[in-house]
Amino acid sequence: MIAEWWAALSPIMKVLWCVTLTASLIFLIQTIATFLGADAGGDFDTDFDADGLDAAGMDSDIDLGHGGMNLYTFRNLINFLLGFGWTAILLQPQMKSTALLVLVSVVVGVVLVFLVMLLFKWLAGMQQSGNINIYQSAVGCQGKVYLTIPGERAGEGKVQITIDNAVREYTALTDSDTLKTGTPIKVVEVINDSTVLVEELNSLIV
Repeated sequence: MIAEWWAALSPIMKVLWCVTLTASLIFLIQTIATFLGADAGGDFDTDFDADGLDAAGMDSDIDLGHGGMNLYTFRNLINFLLGFGWTAILLQPQMKSTALLVLVSVVVGVVLVFLVMLLFKWLAGMQQSGNINIYQSAVGCQGKVYLTIPGERAGEGKVQITIDNAVREYTALTDSDTLKTGTPIKVVEVINDSTVLVEELNSLIV
């Protein structure tokens, strides 16, 4: 029965089903890894630059403003494909207009991206608002870059650091050169409740 159903699909629908199911599987893995506290950033959040993939680190990102919300990540690509794919699959039998179907699917995909971004930002805020006093506990803690940090305080990135055996995510600045995703870092100063100043860990070793 499944073979007959698959054979009856158009080539475009077959591609759509493959992309959507793959995106769903990756989304499930990312979600489980996130809530288990695993460090999925280095594996899944490959970021893109408008000029293409960074030849050295493959992780250049575009930071829209200073809100710490980065659109151009692999996670957000998966979220978009998830919303777009399932919407197109579910509404395709009811919509005769392909243009309208694509438009609605794109809108749903974009909305899902922003909803998931807001969810993870809220969860990160809840996690950081625990019993840890960042001013007393963060300086000297080690971790690694989650989203690329522009050099010379030119912009903000994200880091994940371990405080009291718990992984915490903070907005980060650096006075040094640009720090790519996955770079080991150490906190040298706390700027405010949600932002820290970091340096590359290797650069601190004499």
